[in-house]
Amino acid sequence: MGMEPRTDAGRRGLAALTAAPEDAVVALDFDGTLAPIVADPEKARAHPGAVPALARLAPRVRSVAVITGRPAGVAVRYGGFAGVTGLEHLVVLGLYGAERWDAVTGTVHAPAPHPGVAAVQAALPGELDRAGSWSGTWVEDKGRAIAVHTRRATDPQAAYDALRAPLEALAERHGLIVEPGRLVLELRPPGVDKGAALAEYVRETGAGSVLYAGDDLGDLAAFSAVERLRAEGLPGLLVCSGSAEVTELAERADLVVDGPSGVVALLADLADRLSGPEAG
Repeated sequence: MGMEPRTDAGRRGLAALTAAPEDAVVALDFDGTLAPIVADPEKARAHPGAVPALARLAPRVRSVAVITGRPAGVAVRYGGFAGVTGLEHLVVLGLYGAERWDAVTGTVHAPAPHPGVAAVQAALPGELDRAGSWSGTWVEDKGRAIAVHTRRATDPQAAYDALRAPLEALAERHGLIVEPGRLVLELRPPGVDKGAALAEYVRETGAGSVLYAGDDLGDLAAFSAVERLRAEGLPGLLVCSGSAEVTELAERADLVVDGPSGVVALLADLADRLSGPEAG
């Protein structure tokens, strides 16, 4: 297929990955990147080609990690990542890195929840009622974060816009922050984001290059982390799982692909490139 980055930095990142795949970390968001966006987040599932492509690629690189705002265990279930040949060393960093699932052990490690999450959960029904946004709004309890989805409302964008200010005030009262996304507002503890999770994981693995693919505003922090790593001399490739809903990510990406199907094609292309006789 030969997907090629449009930037010099991206071409250097891809060249480093293909020249020394054993030193490369491939990190990917879940929703909108490995799984198509759907109206009901509980019905999200990985693209049917995602696990086979990852299973082909993972043995040829240093590490594959999924970095998601979902709880790690939920991403593992919805992704179908457990017990897959080739993904024996997969890592899922859930809740923006607050949780970690390792395929090696099949267990999730996580700190105690921030007390503000329970307080926000108790106050949220009243806030939604006062904002007139209860109908069609769906609240997702992530355990260590709360997500308010408006995609199923009569006017999803209007509901999103009406809720943003009151939810930011609610979050601030309880020591949380609001992470905006594609018709979703997530209330979660500060100091945890995909950029911090990715940078820490790259350091942990001793990676010599990194690829990151995402689609939403929450992925901007990971893009920034890769840009900082590149400034320090570590090659990186930024991939946007193309969406008209988040143009800022596409503008900063080295390579824009056509949603999860494009991400799967890219992963398969990389596996093909690395499957020569020299690949282990």
